[in-house]
Amino acid sequence: MPSSPEDITESTGPAESADPLHSLVLHTTDNGVSWITLNRPEAMNAVTWEQRERVINLLAEASADPAVRAVVLTATGRGFCAGADLRGAPATGERVPGDVARTIRLGAQRLIAAVLDCEKPVIAAVNGTAAGIGAHLAFACDLVLAAESAKFIEVFVRRGLVPDGGGAYLLPRLIGPQRAKELMFFGDSLPAAEAERLGLVNRVVPDEELAATARAWAQRLAEGPTRSIALTKQLVNASMDADRSTAFAAEAMAQEINMTTQDANEGVASFVERRAPKYRGV
Repeated sequence: MPSSPEDITESTGPAESADPLHSLVLHTTDNGVSWITLNRPEAMNAVTWEQRERVINLLAEASADPAVRAVVLTATGRGFCAGADLRGAPATGERVPGDVARTIRLGAQRLIAAVLDCEKPVIAAVNGTAAGIGAHLAFACDLVLAAESAKFIEVFVRRGLVPDGGGAYLLPRLIGPQRAKELMFFGDSLPAAEAERLGLVNRVVPDEELAATARAWAQRLAEGPTRSIALTKQLVNASMDADRSTAFAAEAMAQEINMTTQDANEGVASFVERRAPKYRGV
């Protein structure tokens, strides 16, 4: 097993294109797990326009590929993602009213939505600083593992900016409005252990154990009933915006859909036959 985030990028799978962008967002698929690794350690993995588009595309591909049953999002070096690096964005000429809102909708918000809408469970393996959109990228994931040295920063207020990339949507739902405001109003650095205490992180592990823990969690997910997990993800993500009757109706419909899958039938059969289920992800 790999022992560091850098080791995660190694793969026995097919080689990717020599396109420089592919070296900035590494991608491999191993045992049903899609590994997406930001690889600009010299810039603390501040994400460029091109990197963002590649991550969005890789998440869409993971959704559509039946061979992929879980996703891990991580990075190399000391930083998970230091925020957005807009220097590589396409030139737009003179700014006119509406440009900023459009940029946010088509940029940071699309990235966060790609994680939330991915039909496979997504694990964030946060190896270092996650700031701004980098923090929101982690918080959008279904499960968050953090190295002991990791920290999270709502950096926007330090620049006189409003949080974007879904921050004001995600944080109140994860930790409540008062805690969310504290993080966003002050922009203080939040150590991994405190993030775990608040409920922003599922597990904090020693730095040298992060990659192995992410691999173990991802493998458990990849061996599970993939469609059931996808439907559960949809239900949970929608629950905070739904009233009880809507949530209950969605739950019943999800169960109706799920019972058409082979894995659901296998799960019931294995229980009756008193054996371990063998899920195929269909």
